[in-house]
Amino acid sequence: MATTLPQLAGGLGLFLLGMITMTSGLKTLAGPALRRILTRFTRSPATGAATGAVTTALIQSSSATTVAAIGFVSAGLLSFPQALGVIFGANLGTTITGWLVALVGFKLKLGLLVLPLILLGALGKLLGSRRVASAGMALAGFGLIFVGIGMLQGAMSGMADLISPSSFPPDTWGGRFLLVLLGIGITLLTQSSSAGIAIALVAVNAGTISFNQAAALVIGMDVGTTATAALATIGASTQARRTGFAHVIYNCMTAVGAFFLLPLYAWALASISDGDLPAGEAELALVGFHTLFNGLGVIAILPFTGRFATWLEHIIPDRGEPLTRGLDPVLLQQPEVAVEASAEAIRREARKTLQEFAAVLEQGPDGERADARVAELAAALHATRAYLAQIRVGEGQERGRVRQLAMYHAVDHLRRLLDRCRDEDPARVAHETERLSAQRAQLTALLQAALRWMRATEAPCPEAALGAFWRGLYDAREPFRRRVLASFASGDIKSPQSLVELDAARWLERSAYHTWRVVHHLKRILDPQSIEPDELPEYLEHVGPEA
Repeated sequence: MATTLPQLAGGLGLFLLGMITMTSGLKTLAGPALRRILTRFTRSPATGAATGAVTTALIQSSSATTVAAIGFVSAGLLSFPQALGVIFGANLGTTITGWLVALVGFKLKLGLLVLPLILLGALGKLLGSRRVASAGMALAGFGLIFVGIGMLQGAMSGMADLISPSSFPPDTWGGRFLLVLLGIGITLLTQSSSAGIAIALVAVNAGTISFNQAAALVIGMDVGTTATAALATIGASTQARRTGFAHVIYNCMTAVGAFFLLPLYAWALASISDGDLPAGEAELALVGFHTLFNGLGVIAILPFTGRFATWLEHIIPDRGEPLTRGLDPVLLQQPEVAVEASAEAIRREARKTLQEFAAVLEQGPDGERADARVAELAAALHATRAYLAQIRVGEGQERGRVRQLAMYHAVDHLRRLLDRCRDEDPARVAHETERLSAQRAQLTALLQAALRWMRATEAPCPEAALGAFWRGLYDAREPFRRRVLASFASGDIKSPQSLVELDAARWLERSAYHTWRVVHHLKRILDPQSIEPDELPEYLEHVGPEA
């Protein structure tokens, strides 16, 4: 016992370390592909479930899939019912870990064969490129998982004389309920349902617990894995809270179904095997049960996903500022998802800002009502910029970094455009002066074209037209300025009206410039493929907004 317990703890630690390392490597390898897969193939709750299951199986992280789903709902790339389908499917995808342990760990008995994989993976991490390093981490983690399983098996074999099925609650309804609670406790302690399932598989393989007892533990572990989601809802965004509650409620419902399914499944196994399961088959039956009740849970909930989503939206209504509602700190775990949510927030803020400025051009300053709207927009832009500063885009993800920098630039120009909305005197003069009316009308038309493009990106982008318009204003401003100053100096102008008009002309020119730059950067934010290769170095030289 003196050596068995440390061996058990060490085996569990190696297994957890292997899972963490492998998942981290696979997530980095997936990178932006996670976004493309989820958004491309998720068209309904059913396709979302299939996509969520496959994605989770590939990257070995249901939390990464769930966080991505939250972010894509916040960014408007998925509806909430579609995201729920992804989350339900992620639950099914986690069962692949059990199959990996049962088939590879117990059937193939890799043993010492995985040790060179750990060295190979470590060398890849130390010496390889970014993608090779990520693949190395995944490979090393894979090896560590089975070293840990080997240690767990050795420790459990040493405990076979001390622990037997009689050491656990009996196989009765009450005993199974206690085992479900024990499974919840194990998952809470290890913070990993995969680790708990691995322990159950090793224990049933060693004969220290019966199949029925292990199955009850696994049901509890499926419930226990929702604890992290439940804790994450505290102080989180609306979408994160809805997702967390959906995860908890769905897993509890599935566990209830699995609890009553267990006797029927055990009876079917006994009928097939004439009583006792053959040696080495109990662990396969256990992961089969885990997959079965999760699969049946997905099938049962999918027809009601829309109603389930509506109910969750009713009991957890939207809260917070509408413009920045999707900027959830939870999404910072996956920078590419946080970038998507930020892009959608900036689209909303840009639309509101351009609408506000268009109203100033068309109707003139609107006094206190406009001040309140401008203050709200300024606060939203400040919050967005603070959120952007927390996003850490990984090395080698140039387009993601360019999008982040383009967002800094866009926010900066939007703030400057809001300042122009506060300049009441030049705004009023620009609105009332006949000489500036043609320029004001042209800028208003270009603003409306930009708003149409933002509402539907298949509409033509007025970036080039805005740039040409600003250049014309800029080229005309200096000659006009010189004529006005010369006339004022010679005494030909007695009234300061021309000087006021000069100030209004400059206000109009700078407003056109900031509008052009907003659209320029927004195009690159909303459509990364529009970034030309020769633009990458220019963007990457910047560490913040344009001056």
